[in-house]
Amino acid sequence: MSENVASALSAMAEAQPETPAMYLPDGWESRGQLRYRAISFAKLDRDSNEIAAGLQGLGLKKGSRVALMVPPGEAFFGVTFALFKVGLVPVLIDPGIGLKALKTCLAEAKPEAFIGIPKAQVARLLFGWCRGQLKHVVTVGPRLFWGGTTLKAVQQKGAAAGPYVAPEVGGDDPAAVLFTSGSTGIPKGALYRHRNFMAQVAMIRDRYQIEPGEVDLPTFPLFALFDPALGMTAVIPKMDFTRPAKANPKLLAQAIERFECTNMFGSPALLNTFSRWGEPAGKKFPSLRRILSAGAPVPAEVLSRCRAMIPEDATISTPYGATESLPVASIESREVLGETGAKTAQGKGVCVGLPDPKAKVRIIKISDKAIKSWSDDLLAPPGEVGEIVVNSPA
Repeated sequence: MSENVASALSAMAEAQPETPAMYLPDGWESRGQLRYRAISFAKLDRDSNEIAAGLQGLGLKKGSRVALMVPPGEAFFGVTFALFKVGLVPVLIDPGIGLKALKTCLAEAKPEAFIGIPKAQVARLLFGWCRGQLKHVVTVGPRLFWGGTTLKAVQQKGAAAGPYVAPEVGGDDPAAVLFTSGSTGIPKGALYRHRNFMAQVAMIRDRYQIEPGEVDLPTFPLFALFDPALGMTAVIPKMDFTRPAKANPKLLAQAIERFECTNMFGSPALLNTFSRWGEPAGKKFPSLRRILSAGAPVPAEVLSRCRAMIPEDATISTPYGATESLPVASIESREVLGETGAKTAQGKGVCVGLPDPKAKVRIIKISDKAIKSWSDDLLAPPGEVGEIVVNSPA
C-alpha cells in the first residue's frame, strides 16, 4: 500500500465500494428520530478525487499549507482526503482555543489557501486571519463578497478533468499541521508526516484489537479520519464538536443502538455527560466492544458509570500522549478502578498505564538545556523524578 494516508480510503473503495464509509445526520424522521444519509467508500473516494483534481487545477501544489475550517460532515471528509491525495498540508486547529489564539496559530502556520464555510470566511476578514498571505480562497457553501471560488465549482472542474492521477506522496512528506488545546498557553503546531499517521493507525489497531467491519461513533472528528484505514464505518453524531460536554446523550445513544456501534471515541467531558444520563436510567449498549477516551484523565467515577452500561468483556481505555506523538501509553478501566484510582484520590498522581510496545519511553534528568543528541548519560537514576522522552514511529 502507498505511504499516503489517503491510500487507505482508495483501498476500501476498491475492496468494499458500496459499504458505507460514514453515516451523516440528515434531518429528522416523523418519529422524532434522526435521519441519516449513507456515504459509501466509493463515493467518498470519487468525491475526494474530483476535489483533489480541482484544487490542482487552481494551482495548488504538493507541500502547500491549507487552512481548513469546515465542520465535520461530507465536505470536511471529502476535502481532507483530497488534500492528502494531492500532498497538500491541511492546517487543523481546535476551535475551542479561542479567537485570539486561533489568529496566532494561523500566523505561525502560514497557509497559502483557506477553505472554510461562510461563517469562517467572515471571521477571517473580521479578525484579520492570514491577512496578506493567501493565494486561494475556497468557500464551502455560498460565496458572498470575499471573492475566491466555491467547493462546488472546484469539484465540478475536477470532475471535468477526467480520471484523477495523484502525485507521488511519500511517507516523509508532510501530511498535516495540528494545533490542539494547549495546557500551558497557546499551542504550537505539530507537523505530522504521512508515515506518522500510518504508524498511528497500526498502533491503535493492534493495541485495541480493532477489526475491519466495525462501526465507530467518533465524537472527535479527527479520529474519524482514521476509520477508513481501520476498516471501520463512521457514524457522525449530531453535536457541537467544540462543546463535547453539551452533547445530547439521547442522540448519542440512538446512534449506538441504531447502527450497533462497536467502538466509541469521546473526551472525558463527553463521557461524563453520557454516563450521568445513561447509568442512572439503566441504559445498556450490548454492541459496544470498547470505548476510547483521550485529551485528559478520565475520573474513576466516570469509568465506573460507563462500565455499568457496556458488556462485561468490553474495554474502556485511555490512550496517553502528546499531539506530537500518539499513543505513548494506555491504561484500561479495570486497572484504574481496581488499583490506581484510589492512589490518585490520595494525591499520588495519575497513572497513564504501560507504554505501547512500539514506543520507547525513557526518563531523563530535568534540564532547561536543548538536547542536541541522545546519550545514556541523560537518563535519570531509578526512582528519581525526571522528564519523559519518547521515540515512536508515530
